[in-house]
Amino acid sequence: MKFGYYSDEGLPEGDYRCPSWDPMPEGKKNVVVLGCSHTYGEGLEDDEHWVHFLSQHNTERLRYWNLGQPGASADKMVRILYGSEKVLFPKIIIACWPSWNRRERLDHRAISLTSDHEYLKTESNLTDKNNFLKNVFLVEKYAEQNQCKTFHCFAQESYQEHILGLNVFKEYTIKNCWPYWDKFEQRQHYDKPNFAADGKHYGVEHHQRFAKLFIDYFGKKLK
Repeated sequence: MKFGYYSDEGLPEGDYRCPSWDPMPEGKKNVVVLGCSHTYGEGLEDDEHWVHFLSQHNTERLRYWNLGQPGASADKMVRILYGSEKVLFPKIIIACWPSWNRRERLDHRAISLTSDHEYLKTESNLTDKNNFLKNVFLVEKYAEQNQCKTFHCFAQESYQEHILGLNVFKEYTIKNCWPYWDKFEQRQHYDKPNFAADGKHYGVEHHQRFAKLFIDYFGKKLK
């Protein structure tokens, strides 16, 4: 099925940081991880982003697909999810939501918009929230219809208070999970964020710790 930019058997164009799905391997549940550049791992090597570290968990049962896209909004994450339905046949969905002031504009081409774009000048915090909740609903409805598990987390700003009752990673984001201090683990007190090679996105320390914390929180349900 395909209408406009939406399809259930073809992912939107763009780079995806995962193996080829043609042909699709058999024998494991497919986990799709949706998100923006922080999930894609902008500025990081293939083995340095959080989805790579997450993908080491329960590998006998699960196969992970990093569908994060640089610049992606919640709108595009949902479009990617629906496009994966008859391609990857997801059974577990992990949504790492970006800032909710982003949108996707489907014009002569699909454009990812950030909050400073002129097209978004009439948006407000309330419309941002409601657009985010619309996309959470669409993810949850997809999961209900396809018998999927869902997990929600956040790249920078957390909106967990708006989706209580779901599987939400509440305490940490990729942004705030580093630096931290644990007297039992560290000899050196880390007190500054770590950045990737581009100097803008968060570095491997953020990603590695975020994946560990996510697995500690949800590991028993990721099966």
